[in-house]
Amino acid sequence: MLRRLLLLTLLPVSLFAQTQEKVREYRRANEHQILKEFTTLLAIPNVASDTQNIRRNATLIVEMMKQRGLNPRLLEGATPDTPPAVYGEWNTPGAQRTVLVYAHYDGQPTDPKQWTGTSPWEPVFRSAALEANGQIIPAPAAGTMINPQWRIYARSASDDKAGVMAILAAFTALKEKGVAPTSNIKFFFEGEEEAGSPHLGEIIDRHKELLAADAWIIGDGPVHQSGRKQVVFGARGDTNVDVRIYAAKRPLHSGHYGNWSPNPANLLARLLASMKDDDGRVAIEGWYSDTEPLGETERRAIAEAPQYDEELKTQLGIKRTEGGGKSLLELISLPSLNINGFASGDVGALARNVIPTTATAVLDLRLVKGNDHQRQVQRLIEHIRKQGYHVTDRDPTDAERAQYPLLARVNVRPGGYNAERTRMDLAVSKAVIDAVQSTSTEKIVLLPTSGGSLPLSIITERLKTVTISVPIANYDNNQHAENENIRLQNFWDGIEIWAAIMTMKN
Repeated sequence: MLRRLLLLTLLPVSLFAQTQEKVREYRRANEHQILKEFTTLLAIPNVASDTQNIRRNATLIVEMMKQRGLNPRLLEGATPDTPPAVYGEWNTPGAQRTVLVYAHYDGQPTDPKQWTGTSPWEPVFRSAALEANGQIIPAPAAGTMINPQWRIYARSASDDKAGVMAILAAFTALKEKGVAPTSNIKFFFEGEEEAGSPHLGEIIDRHKELLAADAWIIGDGPVHQSGRKQVVFGARGDTNVDVRIYAAKRPLHSGHYGNWSPNPANLLARLLASMKDDDGRVAIEGWYSDTEPLGETERRAIAEAPQYDEELKTQLGIKRTEGGGKSLLELISLPSLNINGFASGDVGALARNVIPTTATAVLDLRLVKGNDHQRQVQRLIEHIRKQGYHVTDRDPTDAERAQYPLLARVNVRPGGYNAERTRMDLAVSKAVIDAVQSTSTEKIVLLPTSGGSLPLSIITERLKTVTISVPIANYDNNQHAENENIRLQNFWDGIEIWAAIMTMKN
């Protein structure tokens, strides 16, 4: 009996190991072709609002999926300017589970002038990270060695065309090596995640039967800061708000009118300072009141994760952190309020002696389970009113200027959504954990929620399914910023991870 139990225990591990070796053999034999396909995709600009180029991305992904026999199609929204989702599928006879694998092909807007020596959509190889004096090197020629420490620099190299490419390469490896997935696999690549997924719900509603699955497995985000692989069971919700403060109707000479005419930059700075205390805790009334606490399993997972805060502080060059002594992993389980950008007047060579007419900030509201994004925005607006401001959703009229001493325009950007979290003890959760763990000799990290946001609640509310995230990118990938990159070893690991998920136990 003991021998039988031992064999049953070792069998899945053995199968996982055999599959991993086959996938690795395929990847090593085809690295140059995989990278050529990847860099071709990276070369297409992919901001969601750029309708022409976002469609070029979708068309190329459709072609890539056709070559793999995945029967792809575009899932359209109600209007022609909605970025389409790209869908494909692969059915396995006798499969007892259907999983949908998700990644997104759009990327954050960026200023090309802020990139170091390259353009965002001209992918280049570097010998190491820029911070480690990585130098631009030629794209590897066929038959030459590829160093896994090299990096590719391009917009969406990590977030999230790496997810798209790793998923497709993993499937190709399995197919070419004759390894059948253990689940029916559906593929879904979104085209506007970085814009807040404003049409994802609409696309799901139009294709509910097609997109039904036992679980959506999300390929987005970085591994743990320690470098360990991880499985993440939730994501914070997100909504973004523009706040504009008004002063005089025309710019004024700061010598002639300083000390007399209000300065909107100063007003906005004081307003923003009122929103958080010295420890970084949000001071807006009710901000934390409906936060759903973590359960014992989630708290234990955080406690067991590598404690990496001190190393991060050294890497980032910061002595002090916010949060009153709480760790990073504890703090990303709480709602937050951050300033994405602040603008008023000019600086540097364009600086002038003027009092500006307006000051604007973009605020990023991150939400956790229990928060509602609309309710959280309303709390923000009420806080602004309590500071003495008349709040409007448009430029103030002359009558309003004459009546109110403090004027604020608040506009909520489209695409807000709530947080979501999946239980760690579900059968599918355990299967994903086992699959990812099979690709690592180190204990993987399990996180209740990520600090970043994904439209998971849009998916779960409409399809009554669960979502689990499996990130692959290096944690220092500069996602959402200039000089975004992917480390090749993380990309290679990602292919093996996704192949393990496609062959995980039923």
